[in-house]
Amino acid sequence: MISLCKCEPADCGRLALFNRQLIEDEGSQNPMNTEELALRMRGFLEGEYSAYFFESKGEIVGYALLRLSEEPPFLRQFFICRGRRREGLGRAAFEALLRELSLSSLSLEVLEGNERGLAFWRALGFESYSYALRFPSRER
Repeated sequence: MISLCKCEPADCGRLALFNRQLIEDEGSQNPMNTEELALRMRGFLEGEYSAYFFESKGEIVGYALLRLSEEPPFLRQFFICRGRRREGLGRAAFEALLRELSLSSLSLEVLEGNERGLAFWRALGFESYSYALRFPSRER
């Protein structure tokens, strides 16, 4: 079973380490280093976003970053630790978010090249809603 623990600004360093791994895993072009990510995370938490650690048996196994002020709420980041994947924790963490935050809907974005991420979200019942485009395109 997964439970949520709301993050505080003091957690930004740990969140930044997880965020760096998420950026690598999803193939993002974000060039920020861990210190820059921690500063950005602090800005998120001091603004409209809330972050939650996912805990399983007393161990932090991932996190989510959400903007709950939107309708539907926007899930900006969702991460399960690399060594804990393929255990059903992603699905359990998603269900914990819905349950503990009393959410009935969410929106999110998946990078085009992140096929594993897209498959995960589709397996949970998400459907395509729009396409985000960028100009000029960046080299891959």
